[in-house]
Amino acid sequence: MSLADLQQSQKKTVGSKQTLKAVKRGQVKVVYIALDAEKQVTQVIIQACQSQGIPVVEVETMYSLGRICGIEVGCAVAAILDL
Repeated sequence: MSLADLQQSQKKTVGSKQTLKAVKRGQVKVVYIALDAEKQVTQVIIQACQSQGIPVVEVETMYSLGRICGIEVGCAVAAILDL
């Protein structure tokens, strides 16, 4: 999955809490994580994705991930939902 897929997706989560909830519910197709985000925030989500076989895509910065998601601030984690 590419960043364009995330940008065009109508079904996505933005933020670590919403993404982690969706991962635990089994609603996520792919997760995007900013490399400059705090490891304590992203590590829990990465572990949850690994245990469920969900692919994780790394993005350079929180700012660029936020812009791709259509928000004006940085974003540590986002995901495309599979509902």
